[in-house]
Amino acid sequence: MAGTRKTNPAGSTNSYRADVLHVLGTLKVATADQIQRISAPHLTFRHADKPTPSKRKQARTASHTGALSDMRGHGLSENGGSTETGDTLRSLTSKGLEAASWELRRPATEMGSTARGAGSSGASHPMAVNETVIALLRPKPDLGKLADDPPHIQAAAQAAVDTPPGVGTIGSYWTEVPLPATGTWKAPGKGGAQADLVLTAPQDQVPLLFIEVDNCHETAEELAAKLEKYARFFRRRVKDTDEKERPMWSTRWAVPEHEYGEMPHPPVLLVFNRIGERNPNRTIPRLQELTRHLWKGQWAPEGYHSYDGKIPIVAVGLRSLSVHGPQGPVFLRFGRDRQQPLLGAIGNPRLETVLAREREKARARLREVAREQAAKKAVEESREAAQREARRPSCTGCGSRFSDERWAAAEETDWGRPVDTHPHLCDDCKAVTVASAAPTPGRQEGHQEPLPEWARQEFMRFPRRPRCTECKAAFTDERWKAVERTGWHPLGQEKHPTLCETCAQEYDDSVDNAWPDSRTRVSTEERPEPSPVPRPKSGGWFSRLRS
Repeated sequence: MAGTRKTNPAGSTNSYRADVLHVLGTLKVATADQIQRISAPHLTFRHADKPTPSKRKQARTASHTGALSDMRGHGLSENGGSTETGDTLRSLTSKGLEAASWELRRPATEMGSTARGAGSSGASHPMAVNETVIALLRPKPDLGKLADDPPHIQAAAQAAVDTPPGVGTIGSYWTEVPLPATGTWKAPGKGGAQADLVLTAPQDQVPLLFIEVDNCHETAEELAAKLEKYARFFRRRVKDTDEKERPMWSTRWAVPEHEYGEMPHPPVLLVFNRIGERNPNRTIPRLQELTRHLWKGQWAPEGYHSYDGKIPIVAVGLRSLSVHGPQGPVFLRFGRDRQQPLLGAIGNPRLETVLAREREKARARLREVAREQAAKKAVEESREAAQREARRPSCTGCGSRFSDERWAAAEETDWGRPVDTHPHLCDDCKAVTVASAAPTPGRQEGHQEPLPEWARQEFMRFPRRPRCTECKAAFTDERWKAVERTGWHPLGQEKHPTLCETCAQEYDDSVDNAWPDSRTRVSTEERPEPSPVPRPKSGGWFSRLRS
């Protein structure tokens, strides 16, 4: 703790110093009051019970004032004069801008320059820009940080939370952004403009918005000239990384392409802070006439205006914006006769209505096509089902239709040969037919013929007269005795014990005919007699031995 005090004598914390870097890195110059209202709005409610406004301001800005003091000791911030109300102006040094680039996650080259000399004349314009950011942001207090505060403070903070939200975060805003009509981003040439604010908040449906703040010191002609510079910048095209020409602004900020293929220029918001001698109620009508060629769209037969290549120009008063916020109907778009919320003013409600109607028609067409396809599929399935039912076989026994399982079993084949033994009968008729067929060996019947005398005295293999498995004929006693291996004495193995004599003979004949043996084709009668071996001539003593 002592080491922390030595490093930061004012006792600031990392979070409050980060708040200072976030705000000053974006706005370049601000007061401690503005820093607190943007980054820690809950402090406004915590110190609302102080007796005077000055004491309340001193109490709620004490934490950020201490952070600024410590940062000034580290060479990160500096004081730069004071406002007309006596508030000290704070800004960052070059070292502070480098630290802010880390906090804001922006390249150091896009942080801009320091704000030295901004407070020499009271910094009325930077203060108006800051108040515009606060009015658009509408920072909400963190109720979790007020959990230990009295109920009336929590109720006041809850009321602030319940108000309509703002647009973006402090990191969504950029100040003093050059818009080069000639030159480059880093070295802009003559003829370009410099935007007071650039807002990029696609999460709040504001992908890109250029903001100009006027303290009512400029005439309508001066403002029109500034808008002409905007138009020059918007029309400038450069080669992108894919060697295709695109608007220069689209190479830095991404905006989704329009559904109709048109490409309106980004909108420009004019914020009038009425502290000068000009009356915005007179300046705005004159400005509309001078810039009609920049913002006027073309009427389309479908019932909307096309703003392809045009600039949506919107005007609002800073006081109305602070009271109602971006959700309030206080924005007037040039060419319209009524005030709208910000999103309605920078958008094209009639085109959105046409698009919504066409999307609904497209969905209706898809639903109709889906219904037609479903009906067509149902008709096709019913026709296929009827054709299949017409092909469904019927039982030759009872005439009933086969079930799907019985049909599949009856049609199953093994190499072109039906597997099922009764493919023309249903399951019930097949069961009856099988049950009524000749009994199998080993099955006992009610009226069994008596066993022969020879069979009573032996251990029987077949306890009843067997039947041929091929022709179902009962075995004769001789065949039964031939296939029966009884007793303990060895008997010859019968080749076909389940066939009768006739079927066994037919089986052997079919095998002989299927695989004939050339050695059995020629009968013994047809074999030629062997020729006698000629005897050698007699003579000599060797012939006597041979004879």
